Amino acid sequence: QMRLVESGGGLVQPGGSLRLSCAASGLTLEHYNMQWYRQTPGKERELVAHISWDGGNITYSESVKGRFTASRGGTSVFLQMNSLKPEDTGTYFCARPAGNFWGQGTQVTVSS
Repeated sequence: QMRLVESGGGLVQPGGSLRLSCAASGLTLEHYNMQWYRQTPGKERELVAHISWDGGNITYSESVKGRFTASRGGTSVFLQMNSLKPEDTGTYFCARPAGNFWGQGTQVTVSS
């Protein structure tokens, strides 16, 4: 079965950090562009980070720029999230646009 699997979500206080990981099963991430999205109830799914196939080009949404860092290594991609805010709360998904593969999401809750 071809799928992406996110991990690393959880409950964190404002100002805290989390590191999300995305691994592949039955398909490869290497040599493909990858993306991180988040979904908040009542809002459209937001593209928060795009990382090129070689990691040489990474872009972020304005809402997370300077706080989040996307990276990749081996067969995984990562999203380091620092200085978290309550508005960062949501379900975070990784996606491989080629082939339209998505993970099941991991919940991030930022609350005191």
